[in-house]
Amino acid sequence: MKSSNIGNYYEDFIVGDTIEHSLSKTIFESDNNLFSLLTMNYHPVHTNIDYAEKNQHHKILVVGTLVFSLVVGFTVPDISGKAIANLGYEDIKHLSPTFIGDTLYARTKIISKRVSKSKNDRGIVYVETIGYNQRGEDVISFKRNVLVKRNYSNE
Repeated sequence: MKSSNIGNYYEDFIVGDTIEHSLSKTIFESDNNLFSLLTMNYHPVHTNIDYAEKNQHHKILVVGTLVFSLVVGFTVPDISGKAIANLGYEDIKHLSPTFIGDTLYARTKIISKRVSKSKNDRGIVYVETIGYNQRGEDVISFKRNVLVKRNYSNE
């Protein structure tokens, strides 16, 4: 039996490459409701159809941090599966609304990388991820630094 290979080593990341992540998810009403309850985000635009219909989008808006969490999750098999840590997220932008029934996808561009200054068995990979919906509309973007193991098995 072949073991699963989750994530990539530092050496596998090529600056300038874009990875189209294979994971995706359609957002169901139950996803949005559960996430709202778990995170104590009771804003009626996320949980009240009557309220939402009388506001800007005229329908339930999916919680933005749910969109963020899902898109981060889509990247794990390719970006952070061999990570030691996500060192920080930055420049998080909600670009378009996400609604119940939308399907989310993601792609990540490798912006830069460098070997760690304090420990040479790891490196820092800087990436930008964009989440988009079934219509190809970008809905979220963010950048992050990921501390990733180096691979010495090829030496």
